[in-house]
Amino acid sequence: MAAKASTSPKAEAASDSPASVFAEMTRRFAEMRFPSMIPDGTALLAAHRRNMEVLSAANRLALEGAQAVARRHMEIMQQTMTEFTEHARELSHAESPQAKAARQAELVKKSYERAVANIKDLSDLIQRSNAEALHVLSDRFTEAMDEIKLLIEKSEHPHS
Repeated sequence: MAAKASTSPKAEAASDSPASVFAEMTRRFAEMRFPSMIPDGTALLAAHRRNMEVLSAANRLALEGAQAVARRHMEIMQQTMTEFTEHARELSHAESPQAKAARQAELVKKSYERAVANIKDLSDLIQRSNAEALHVLSDRFTEAMDEIKLLIEKSEHPHS
């Protein structure tokens, strides 16, 4: 039984990086022999590369969307804390218990309406972000299917 060559943990970690894994996949893919049904391995490799680029772009859009949601959420939290402080100050100046209760009810209603608007705002941000990423992926999928159809047509009529 042959002994397995030992590699350092750093070498293993470096070889498992996304860039090295992609480079290895690309190298192996380029060395493959394709059946006659797929005569153009270069075109297939280029399509695979475009797929990876689009996937990366979709991930970037999703990350940017998540960052926008986090920023908006932080703005909402800051706004809420400011309003809470103002409300506490307003309630401390109310004269009668009835006036204080009426003012408190008014502030609760305004806070509720603002919370609902903020939730809708965050929901819209998330939906927009997801739609953008999905649109990029959907466009590439359609394009990839057209490329496959063209490759198959070329293989059926190689001298066209």
